[in-house]
Amino acid sequence: QVQLLESGGGLVQAGESLRLSCAASASLYIMGWYRQVPGKQRELVATVTSGGFTNYADSVKGRFTISKNYNKNTVYLQMSSLNPEDTAVYFCYGRRIGSPAPGDYWGQGTQVTVST
Repeated sequence: QVQLLESGGGLVQAGESLRLSCAASASLYIMGWYRQVPGKQRELVATVTSGGFTNYADSVKGRFTISKNYNKNTVYLQMSSLNPEDTAVYFCYGRRIGSPAPGDYWGQGTQVTVST
């Protein structure tokens, strides 16, 4: 099993910035962030592969930046110009390939609330 430990959520005002962190207990092929609001499906925010390729949701392009510290198996999400539509529970995601225990893993979620 792989453990994902998130930190950095909180309450900010519109236009402000926030950084999320997620530390994995093992090296992962893909790490990233998804978010979910009540009554809606979990949606992709951003991911980064072990090769450094990044993928962003259109709604966050130009505002959010994902990065990874490969030595620490930690991924960061720098969120800028936050708006109320970014309010959600943000989940760290990781995919492990190969042995042992390949599969998809999720963190427990961290709340991000953006006020007007």
